[in-house]
Amino acid sequence: MSKRNSQEAKRAARERLRVEREKQAKREKMRRQLVVGGSIVAVLAIAAGVGVAVSNMGGNGGEGDSSDWSAATKLAEKGDGGSVSVDGEKVKYAAPANTSGKNGSEIVVGDEKAEHTLGVFEDMRCPICSTFEQTTGKAILEDIDKGKYKASFTFGTFLDKNPAAAGTGSKNALSALGAALNVSPEAFLEYKETLYSKEHHPEETDDAFASDDDLIEIAQNVKELKGNKGFEKAVKDGTYDAWAMQISKKFDKSGVQGTPTIKLDGKHLKADSQGSPPMSPEQLNTLVDKEIAAKGKGGGDEEKDKDKG
Repeated sequence: MSKRNSQEAKRAARERLRVEREKQAKREKMRRQLVVGGSIVAVLAIAAGVGVAVSNMGGNGGEGDSSDWSAATKLAEKGDGGSVSVDGEKVKYAAPANTSGKNGSEIVVGDEKAEHTLGVFEDMRCPICSTFEQTTGKAILEDIDKGKYKASFTFGTFLDKNPAAAGTGSKNALSALGAALNVSPEAFLEYKETLYSKEHHPEETDDAFASDDDLIEIAQNVKELKGNKGFEKAVKDGTYDAWAMQISKKFDKSGVQGTPTIKLDGKHLKADSQGSPPMSPEQLNTLVDKEIAAKGKGGGDEEKDKDKG
């Protein structure tokens, strides 16, 4: 079989698998039940479907995911300078370039001198995060470019233990985002936007991001990642798996109760009394401008201490 035919066969096989996943997802949705108790907290829909509640979850496995997440979790606990043995080989902790803070756990994009910081909390499998990015993501990028604020990104991986579709897609996509961030902040932002796009973001119950090959294929739509062998190797080798678990741990400690959650200088921005996130540029700008004005008058910090992150 020629290399071209082989690639076409693989692509056809992936497409058949994707169709089957969608069928299975529909069946799962019909019988999904929320489980609460013990160490498992179900994923809940909030505010009439806007936002996904956080649960304390982990997990291993995932079709097409070559990573050892148990080893990554252990390595994340050791952090900078730490190492673990995987299949007899010593693997050291690695954080991407363009990060800061302990263990590279700070992802901040924009002018470091910007007076304000927009905190963005998401999960890569979150369907509402995908909608948020499609409607409001570009407005955030424009304001970052204008210097209105810099943006701090924190990602959870709780959806990997959704009782209806456990997997590793959130962790694996986050690790791949680390590989993109290692290339440049611009590659990171464009790749995140592409992963959340209507064309590429899977259904909540579809663990498509567990596939290294799928993540690399999607990355071909990003200028700096197209044909980038260093990026592809980092994805397949799981170079930033332990870092992804560090970011996930930071999310878990943030006190954030749903994704997407948006904060300005630590103040939770809520579009309504139910705590829904701003889902349009107009909502976001109104809340941001109101908070900036309040801070200018010496107010706006009443939630900062009780709403951590």
